Amino acid sequence: MGEKWSITTLNQLFLEEKVLVEARDKTPAAVELKQSRGELTAQLREIGKSGDLDLIMAAERRFLENDLAQYVTSGAMRNSLKTALKELEDARAVLPLVKDSSIYQAIDRSHAHHKSRVGGLPKDAARQFFTSNAARLLNMDKSRLDAEEKGIVDARKQNMRAADGLYAGLQRQALGLAPTPDRDHGLAR
Repeated sequence: MGEKWSITTLNQLFLEEKVLVEARDKTPAAVELKQSRGELTAQLREIGKSGDLDLIMAAERRFLENDLAQYVTSGAMRNSLKTALKELEDARAVLPLVKDSSIYQAIDRSHAHHKSRVGGLPKDAARQFFTSNAARLLNMDKSRLDAEEKGIVDARKQNMRAADGLYAGLQRQALGLAPTPDRDHGLAR
């Protein structure tokens, strides 16, 4: 009997929440926030289409920094964002190396084990960042976000896929390999 009462109460609270969210979403501030997030999503999508790896990574860094400064709600979230920023810095440190073929040949040799490779290319700090950050974003996408927030997360995931593809192209070039047609480089999510 008590369990039924709990579910009934829970259902009533869900309904109350829905009504309040709908009322909140009609306020001028909510309408303005929705518009601002739409513009943010559009800007992110343009950055992703730019083909500029440095710009894509700089934009993601700003998101991580902003999330850390504005939206941290738990110690686990803070640690995750700090880890992501550290991984991003490690990835940025590899960028000059992939642009020097002789140096990158040595990196390629140091990643000879099949578990250290993705698509036949070294899974170095940059590739690891793209993969782990895409997973972080995928987990965010599974949480209780509104449509505009999900749009931002989706654009960021697309940017990680674009960055991974651009970086894989730099790897192939540094290793003297033929370019591959546009395809997914391990970030299928």
